Parts: sequence; C-alpha cells; structure tokens
Amino acid sequence: MNIKNLPPVEITEKTVKKSFAWPIFDETEVEAVAEVVRSGKWGNPDCGDLVEEFEKEFAAYCGSKYAISCVNGSVSLRLALIACGVKPGDEVIVPPYTFIATASTVIEANCVPVFVDIDPETYNISPAAIEAAITPRTKVIIPVHFGGQACDMDAIMDIAKRHNLRVIEDAAHAHGAEYKGKKLGAIGDVGSFSFQSSKNLTAGEGGIVVTDDDELYAMMHSLRNVGRIEGGQWYDHYNPGCNYRITQMQAVLLSAQLKRLEQQTLVRDANGLYLNQLLENIEGITPLKRGFGETRHCYHLYIIKYDKTYFNGLSKVEFVERLAAEGVPCFRGYPHPLYKQPLFQNKNFMCYAIPDYVDYSQVHCPVAEHACSDEGVWILQHGMLGTKEDMESFAEAILKVKREA
Repeated sequence: MNIKNLPPVEITEKTVKKSFAWPIFDETEVEAVAEVVRSGKWGNPDCGDLVEEFEKEFAAYCGSKYAISCVNGSVSLRLALIACGVKPGDEVIVPPYTFIATASTVIEANCVPVFVDIDPETYNISPAAIEAAITPRTKVIIPVHFGGQACDMDAIMDIAKRHNLRVIEDAAHAHGAEYKGKKLGAIGDVGSFSFQSSKNLTAGEGGIVVTDDDELYAMMHSLRNVGRIEGGQWYDHYNPGCNYRITQMQAVLLSAQLKRLEQQTLVRDANGLYLNQLLENIEGITPLKRGFGETRHCYHLYIIKYDKTYFNGLSKVEFVERLAAEGVPCFRGYPHPLYKQPLFQNKNFMCYAIPDYVDYSQVHCPVAEHACSDEGVWILQHGMLGTKEDMESFAEAILKVKREA
C-alpha cells in the first residue's frame, strides 16, 4: 500500500477547548495543612479542636444544631441508620438510581433495602412510590437529593409523620443546595454528606452527619468514637462503635474549602439555569426539570434526558463518547439500577442478618431502568463552575454531535 495515496485525515478541533480542574485550591489550603503537619498534632480527638471547629462551621452553614464528622459518606449513612434505632429485618426505603452506598449501608445495618422508582422529571425518589411501598416493617426513608436537586421534602416528611418513620437525607450530592430556603440535609431527622474527591465540598475523603435531635447526636457521636460518650472515661465504651474519626488535616482542608462553597454553589446554580435555556430548543435533549420546591440547585451533576430518535439512532453510550471527545466533562451514569447489582441479584449478604425471603430478582423500576440504559447523561460538577461561554460551548458540542450523527 502506498501511503502517499491515502486520503488526508480530517482533524477537527474540540468544541470545548477549556479543561476544568478539580479540586480548586491555592496556598490557603496548602498552608493550612502544612501548619497542622508542623504542629505534630495530626489526630483527633486528642490533638486539638480543629475537627470540632469545622463541625461547628458546617452545622452553622446547614442551619443545623449539630454536625458529626466521620471517615466517609458511607459511614455517615450507617451511623444515621444505627442511631435511628433500626433492628435486623427492618425495611428501609431507598431509590435505585443512586450510588451503591445508599443501599449497601442498609445491609450493613442488618436491614432490608426496599427499592422504589424515581420521578421521570427529576430522577429523585417518587413520594407516591414511597407511600405504596410502606409495610409494618418499614422504619426509615432515605431520599437522595440526586445531582444536587432537592427531593419533594414536604411530601416525604408528611409520609414519614403519618407512618411514624425516620427520614435520613442522603445529601452526598447536595452541599449548599436548598429546598424552600432551607439547606438540604437539615430537613429530615438526619442529613448525611460525603467529602469524597468528586464532591462539591471535598478533602479527598470524609463524611458528616447533621441533626437537630439531641439523642441522635449523642448516639452518632458515640458510634463515631468507639462507643465512648461525652463526659465518659477514655477506656469506657458504651455502644458498639468504631474509630470513624477524621484527622486534623482533613478538617482544615474542609474549613478552607467551605469558605469557597457558597460562591461556587451560586455559580453552578446560575450556569444550570442558563444551560437549561440553551438546550430547551434542541430536540432530543431535555434537562431534568426544576420548580418542585428547590430554591437553589448545586448541580453536583447537570443531568439531561437523551432521546436517540432525534440523533439518528445514536446510542446513549456513543452519544456520550462523542460529547466527551468534544471536550464536555460528561458521563453516561449508572449502567443499571442498584437492585440489578450482583450484590442484590446473588443475595450475597454474607454475615448480615437479611431474611431468607428477601429476593430482588423480580424488582422492576421502569423509570430508573430507562434512565440507566437509554436516557440519563451527566455533565460533571466541575464543568458547571465554568463561564456562560463555557455553557454555550457545551450546547454547541451537543448540536455538533447531533449534526454529525
């Protein structure tokens, strides 16, 4: 073959020419951590009060009475569940369109996850589906503010009150977001947050729970600290807790990052509203709807519903690959709902006391399944910290993929 006779390869520039860094930091964070390192007081709780300072700052930011930090957002959910008094075999209602920890921590609390479908307009748990799933064994509802969009908390809290259920808000995506003027996480009995690397507030890893309930606070504080109680002896252990404490270095990182959160949240919210306008006339692309009580969306994920019939049959996976090739920081989302994970299909519950009758083979949540397989596309939170021009380039990239499909 004579390579001189091959046709020239067409090289096109990416539509989005900017890269989006995360996390965002400067010498403030570097010096804060360095100061802790130089102090030689790295641990918690015996080496200073920097962790407690951050907890107070975060509680105040959320409008909550208490905050208890811990090693990650999975443990924060587990602390909340145990503190809420669940017993083996109790049922906990969860959505299937969320990260595995929302449900796997229920297993770790020896309880049964009950999956109910999501609302097709918001991808948040459906209050009607919650109501239909309640049994005498139901003890807790875990609404997930998915992508930073507030669940219908009025409806959920009403259901919980009428059925005497606890509500644990999974706010791992929802730092700084609001429902009717109140911060997400501060509405239910407990709010659980993650500080994992991708989150809107991060220290690489970490988690926290917030609550106004004195008894829940005392129990979660004890469980986080090897079962000790406030005012007790160091080697007296009252509850079956573990060492789930964070370090002083994580605390100062989080305190510094918290100072950035409010402005970053305002930017993400404004960019989400603007991108909604830009996409409203592109057939086959439908942003998830707002107007269900949220007064601020923090867009940990900006989610669109993709319809391949308007893109010449291009599959969702192919669409996302082409969009990413144009420079948009995007992802296709979960491959399937949680109940289809091998953990649940194979009933691989190991040492946990899950009743033998529990079977997920016949669970069917059609909205969540369609979101996973064909529809839901995510633009990631660091991209939402761009400029209005960046949002315009995201829209243009979608149009380019559509033209070339």
